[in-house]
Amino acid sequence: MSDRDMTIRDMCDTFGVTPRTLRFYEDKELLAPRREGQKRLYSRRDRARLSLILRGKRFGFSLEQVRQLLDLYDRGHGKEAQLRQTYELALERLADMERQRAELDEAIAELKRELAWGAGKLAEFARMRAAE
Repeated sequence: MSDRDMTIRDMCDTFGVTPRTLRFYEDKELLAPRREGQKRLYSRRDRARLSLILRGKRFGFSLEQVRQLLDLYDRGHGKEAQLRQTYELALERLADMERQRAELDEAIAELKRELAWGAGKLAEFARMRAAE
């Protein structure tokens, strides 16, 4: 991505978000575009932050967790502190996702058993109707 500022439309097109989403992140003080009259101009920093916000969202981090990680970097604790905290949060999130997947796998297997039972019953009813 270039160093030039981007408009709200450019941001929406580039990141696949809506203007409402960008304004929401601004309201939550996660993004701070420069203003020129009514025009919002997003810097390279804003684009990097939005990329991290969207990645965090995809991984299931709360906005507050994302804010804390972004704030760590902004306060000058450096990349090591941010990476360390991100790593710990990511480990926790991965464990949560694996637990959810196990629960989902169990629910899928149970539903398949129920569907197989239902298919058997329907086939039995069809055989009874055909025999009449």
